[in-house]
Amino acid sequence: MAALRAGLIGLGAMGRHHARVLREIDGVDLVAVADPGGDPFGVAGSLDVLPDVDSLVDAGIDMAVVAVPTVFHEEVGLTLAGRGVHTLVEKPVAADSDAGRRLADAFDSAGLVGCVGHIERFNPALQELRRRVALGELGDVYQIVTRRQGPFPARIADVGVVKDLASHDIDLTAWVAQSPYATVAAQTTHRSGRTHEDMVIATGSLENGIIVNHVVNWLSPMKERVTIVTGERGALVADTATADLTFFANGVVPTEWEAVSAFRGVSEGDVVRYAFAKREPLRVEHEAFRDAVLGVRDEVVSMAEGLRTLEVAEAMLSSSRTGGSVVSLGASG
Repeated sequence: MAALRAGLIGLGAMGRHHARVLREIDGVDLVAVADPGGDPFGVAGSLDVLPDVDSLVDAGIDMAVVAVPTVFHEEVGLTLAGRGVHTLVEKPVAADSDAGRRLADAFDSAGLVGCVGHIERFNPALQELRRRVALGELGDVYQIVTRRQGPFPARIADVGVVKDLASHDIDLTAWVAQSPYATVAAQTTHRSGRTHEDMVIATGSLENGIIVNHVVNWLSPMKERVTIVTGERGALVADTATADLTFFANGVVPTEWEAVSAFRGVSEGDVVRYAFAKREPLRVEHEAFRDAVLGVRDEVVSMAEGLRTLEVAEAMLSSSRTGGSVVSLGASG
């Protein structure tokens, strides 16, 4: 079978990694790249740097990756859908939920694969965590907490920390728990002099009753990427920066020191760090996109899922403005 002909639009900080992986995976040939701003990282190689999405499609592509700024996702995506090209759009799916809905509807109506690059789903630590949660190893799940902190990335200019970073946590939380958000409340702050928020603390609940909490910012000198799932048998802690997964079991040895045991709902048990295969998340994501285009398997993040994540992000921003909780989030999903 001939390799799928792939195109890439957007050759910036993320686009350069897409170009590398598209050249590495089997069954895909990167045949065209486009960016009206040129090729700052020199990833085009022997390919001409085309000026726009129409010229990219004219090169004869089967599939495309969109890594342009978020504000252009709708325009570029609708062109690709209208011209029959399967597409992976970097997260968030669009600048706002109305645009995201138009994109999702366009690809659905055209019968094309339209997906969103929520790359954390393909992190090996989170995939292993989800597998173990689904097997019931934690028993009843009570809570999911995420912390995603670090310095401001200068490449981000068109959205704030909620849509850029917290969208990772929204998507992975609903995916790990296999349940959509029901409620959310959030507080944000602006400390770096930018138009958009640079810090958010959010709390909420999922439709299955799990409570959630997210701490996300661009104002920390330390980089942290942690997801903690706590249940009746203990807690699973995923560090997605290192792709490590650790299980903290509830203790089975009774605590004889009464002054200590009186203040503990559970006791400390064994700690296990799991060993499992660790593949690059972007490569796994691209392989899933390729296989979806070929009809082999469907493990991509659909645009409908990306839209639901964006709706929760917008609910967080709405809550931060009004000071109230946003409820009934699951009704539209």
